Order: sequence, then structure tokens, then C-alpha cells
Amino acid sequence: MPARLFLSSGDLIADRRFEFARDLQLKGDLPAAADLLEQTVELAPNFPSAWFTLGEIRVELGQQDAAIAAFRRARESDPPDRHGAAVWLMRLGADQLGEMPKGYVQALFDQYAPRFEAALLGDLGYRAPQLLFKAVIAVRNAARKPAFFRRAIDLGCGTGLGAAAFAKEVDHFIGIDLSPGMIEQARASGLYAELEVNDMVEGLRTKQEASAHLLLAADAMCYVGDIAPVLAEAKRVLAGGGLFAFTLETHGGEGVVLGEGRRYAHAVEYVRGRILASALAVARLEQASPRNEDNEPVQGLVVVAAKT
Repeated sequence: MPARLFLSSGDLIADRRFEFARDLQLKGDLPAAADLLEQTVELAPNFPSAWFTLGEIRVELGQQDAAIAAFRRARESDPPDRHGAAVWLMRLGADQLGEMPKGYVQALFDQYAPRFEAALLGDLGYRAPQLLFKAVIAVRNAARKPAFFRRAIDLGCGTGLGAAAFAKEVDHFIGIDLSPGMIEQARASGLYAELEVNDMVEGLRTKQEASAHLLLAADAMCYVGDIAPVLAEAKRVLAGGGLFAFTLETHGGEGVVLGEGRRYAHAVEYVRGRILASALAVARLEQASPRNEDNEPVQGLVVVAAKT
């Protein structure tokens, strides 16, 4: 959860009750924690952290209607929705599937930035950059073209793990990430000639037509529901023969779902259809796991789309 958001008057009693409720939650006494949180929001009706935590507890208690009501109040109390109440509302079927709030994604990764690499590499067996590198090399070898790219854009660049995998094959790397904390970590890597705080689509819109030869998105597109706008901008920004290499989470059904980990999973045929609809070619699309979760490989896809 992001750092607590205080949009109330700063009532110390409400603050103390919130902290006590969090302790009870951690100890597993969910009914008592919920009762205390109800008292907290009576004292501070615009306390989004309390509303959001109450929603989470109501979910665990199987009280879906009460959870939905709490998440709606959390979102109303914090319009940027830095806790991601809208994501829970989509998961619970209370809202239609849509894009994640930018405030939530930014807050999530700002908080995560200092320990991002240690968690991914040490705990989750992160391998998305290496999978993309192998896929891009295979596509280039099949086309009998060199795997060197003058200008590349790393979408959702994080700390720079994607750029590190391709550093010897790229002359000029641009990194784009919604999180200022991640951009600071990426700047410290020294891998990027340019860095920009922005989301994928808006970041690509600032780039000239046919100005990039490689686009990367390593384990970032799982935070994008509808991938069509990203693909449309990728088509515009890529030079002829350029590649867009990205990983996705996937599932065995149809279309797009929001998984238990509150990330999007895209079905194989949905991805193929979106690529073809964008007038890019499917150069490679294979199942491969980008990382682990709960000690199990996450179902994933490695995709390379080409501008012919």
C-alpha cells in the first residue's frame, strides 16, 4: 500500500485509531480492525487510507457490498486514487474494466523504486529483459539483419534493467516511466541518453514519426489494459524495419482480464489481433514466464512486433 494519505483535518484521534486498526489487521483480528476503521472514518470522513484499508478487510471477510462502498469512498476522498481503489472496484465487478489510475501506478512504483531491483532479481527471478533480448536477436537473425539499433525507447523503463540487457546493441537509449522515483534510479544507471517522466502513450506522442528503431517494454504492459493505443503510437514512431519487443501476462481465456495480482493479463489471440489491427506484423509471439509470483512462474508472453 502507498504511504497513508491524509486529506482530513489531521485529527490525531482518527490517526491513532487507524494505526491501531492496522495493527489488528496484521494480527489477523479482521472484525475488530473493521469496527475500529468504521469509527475512524466517522471521525475523519475524507481519510482515504482508512477507507481503502476498510475495503481490503471487507474483501477478506467476504463482505463484497461493504467493500465496494468503502473503495468508492476511498476514491472519492483521493481523486488521483493513489491507493488504487478503482483497481479493486474493477476486480470486484463494480466498475467496467478500464485503465489503471495514473496516480496509483505512479505511487506504487515510487514506493517500490529503492528496492525494485533487489525484489525482482532476488525474490521474483525476473527474466523479462533477457527473454526480450533473445527474441529480438532471433527475429533479426531470421531476417538476416544485424541486431544493432541506433535509437531505442524503453517504455516503463523502471531502474534500467531492460536497457542493461540491450546496452551493447543500442547507440542512443531513451527511457520513459510514469514514476519519478524510477526515473531517478534509471538516471543513476548511466544507461540512458534521455529520460522522461510520462506514461507510455503520452511519452511516445512527444516523439517524431519514424524516429526510433527499437521499442522495449519489459514487464510494463501488464499495467496497460487496452494495448491498442500503445501499438498505434509504436507504429508511428518506429522507422521502417523497426521492432517493438514487449512482455505481457496472459491467461487461457479470451480478451483482457484483471488478475488476482491486480495486473492485466492478455489472451494470445487478443494480442495477435491488436498487433495486426495496428498494421504491425507479428514477428514473434511465444509463451514464456517473465518472473515468478508466490514461487510459481507467471504465465506470460514474449512478443516482437515489426514495422514492415
